Amino acid sequence: MIVRKNITLKGILEFAGHHLWWLISYMLIVSLLYKVIGWRWISIPWLPVSLIGTAVAFYVGFKNNQSYDRIWEARKIWGAIVNSSRSWGAMVDAFVRNNQLPDNEIRHIKTRLIYRHIAWLYILREQLLVPTPWEHVSLNHLFRRIAVQRIQKGGLGLFKDYLTENQKKKYFAEAGQWESAANKATQIIRLQSLLLADLEEKDCLHMRKQLDMQKVLGDFYDHQGRAERIKRFPLPRQYANLSFIFNCIFIFLLPLGIVAEFAKLGEAGVWLMIPFGTLVGWIYVVMELIGDYSENPFEGFGTDVPMLSICRTIEIDLLQMLGETDLPKPIQAVNDVLM
Repeated sequence: MIVRKNITLKGILEFAGHHLWWLISYMLIVSLLYKVIGWRWISIPWLPVSLIGTAVAFYVGFKNNQSYDRIWEARKIWGAIVNSSRSWGAMVDAFVRNNQLPDNEIRHIKTRLIYRHIAWLYILREQLLVPTPWEHVSLNHLFRRIAVQRIQKGGLGLFKDYLTENQKKKYFAEAGQWESAANKATQIIRLQSLLLADLEEKDCLHMRKQLDMQKVLGDFYDHQGRAERIKRFPLPRQYANLSFIFNCIFIFLLPLGIVAEFAKLGEAGVWLMIPFGTLVGWIYVVMELIGDYSENPFEGFGTDVPMLSICRTIEIDLLQMLGETDLPKPIQAVNDVLM
């Protein structure tokens, strides 16, 4: 998540500035062919090109709306995880009791329930970051290198070693119980459910209260499933890919449609087509890129949902409910990016 209010010119150029070079080159080639070589026949009427540009703008706008919906839904899911996690912490603190057992044993039970939930948060985040075949890091050659570079310099690569060895030791002490599972996060919630049933048998948890806590675990399954749906079901490729193709067609036709129009302005008019045509084409390219890099909210880019920051916020809240004072620091933005 970008936390700076205004995106800098440097940030815009780093994101899409490299496309200016081939756009300028293409506009220059068309200008040379028309003006210097004298190939007047390469020009086409502007009206059909403008109609294509209008249609493409509507299509790209539709794609970008769908991409934004995916990001916003992902953020709402993690917002629901925050709320359910706080409810879970409050229930663990208030419901787990037994006058027959010593305080240190009750505290140990509460700590297990809280620590295991924190482990669930971080493991769910890791699972959602595993690349899928349609994400940028799974592409070939240049596209993959660009994606990896963007992740390293403006995404996940800025946030390494966010858990200390002490934190790992505490939260993943029982990792052997879920390490071999295909879906570790699912198994952790299952273990939580079994522990609640065991606590009821030991009279550490009233049956009605256990049902309330089991419902919260069901909510966690629901949140996880919704997040996995976004991760594992892409924006339909017929929409995403055709948007790219239509953009390419329009940009290819753009200089052919405007070169004759600019030639009417005078001797130097054709050369004015180069900056103006480049600007128009670049705007369409940027619109396409925004939708393309926004459709997968769990990919590791700087525009992703800030899962790490949310996990740390929940972690701090739950540890405070346990009465712990040695708290980790909140995740801070790096280079105006919060993950």
